[in-house]
Amino acid sequence: MNNPSTPYNKLPLLPPKIEFTGKVFKKTIEANKALAELKGLAGIIPNQAIVLNSLILREAKDSSEIENIITTQDELYKAFSIDNISQDPNVKEVLNYREALWMGFEIIKKKQLLTVRDIIKLQEVLIGNNAGIRKQPGTSLKNAKTGEVIYTPPFGKDVIDEKLKNLEIYINGEDETDPLIKMAIIHYQFESIHPFYDGNGRTGRIINVLYLILNGLLDLPILYLSSYIIHHKKQYYEGLDKVRTKNEWENWILYILDSVEQTAKSTIAIIKSIKSLLDKEIENVKQKCPKIYSKELVEALFNQPYSRIATLEEKLQVTRFTASKYLKELEEIGLLKGEKMGRDMLYINKPLFKLLKEQDKLLE
Repeated sequence: MNNPSTPYNKLPLLPPKIEFTGKVFKKTIEANKALAELKGLAGIIPNQAIVLNSLILREAKDSSEIENIITTQDELYKAFSIDNISQDPNVKEVLNYREALWMGFEIIKKKQLLTVRDIIKLQEVLIGNNAGIRKQPGTSLKNAKTGEVIYTPPFGKDVIDEKLKNLEIYINGEDETDPLIKMAIIHYQFESIHPFYDGNGRTGRIINVLYLILNGLLDLPILYLSSYIIHHKKQYYEGLDKVRTKNEWENWILYILDSVEQTAKSTIAIIKSIKSLLDKEIENVKQKCPKIYSKELVEALFNQPYSRIATLEEKLQVTRFTASKYLKELEEIGLLKGEKMGRDMLYINKPLFKLLKEQDKLLE
């Protein structure tokens, strides 16, 4: 067993030798089934930005929250809507997560592989600096309550480079292991290498969804495990520790498979709810505001919970006067509520915002 205070330079290279039981195979089938349903459902939304913006921002918030970068969903939606460069630092970090995730998605689409160099770029965007791979000693993971060192990751340029190169080969290689099981192994390995000074957890969670896309299990980045991890945080850290100290892979892999299954199911519910609400409000606006109604107008208001005049101008290719008129008329029928934010006027999509808040509570 490795001393927790000593760098784990003997972290085994991949692939690990694991004997799977029927429990793992059964759970793998269930998780893949839920994921396949989610992948098929993603196309039911006419404008996929509606789902992507809501889910990506939620994941960014939850993933950062695991590392105690706390911000509220409301602050986040507002900041995203007005592109405010003087945001609260916590909000800024969460929006960086969204930018890094989106950049990773574009990389996967273009290259059809994920390299160490790509991962370093993602982390730079995420953290907002280019410190890169750890070069100074002293990094260790401690118990938040007692301060006791519970794990010290590998140290030394050659050691870290070797572990990362091996991880890159494993990520992009083909074998008979189910991709969801491989994702669990990849996540463990990356978190154990812990290559950066900061942002390892968030970078690792971005790698999760990129790996699913890389293997064709999803077409869009719409499955995020952070909410599940927040609500099962003790099991998450215990699972990582038991693999390191006792080579107990099964419970860790079952944990990740369950997180995929449960998160896929909750995401399916969110997508169905958004689609149902969108259809309802299309009919509502058609009946109450026939003179300004267009399907494109309502869909534009569902891109995110907050809209502003400039957004509508751009989306619908209309004048500022016309966009303002639309928003005020929709405010009159109760779909929107105007709110002054500095020089900007934001219009909250009341039913969409309510729906997303309710979904957040269901995940608690």
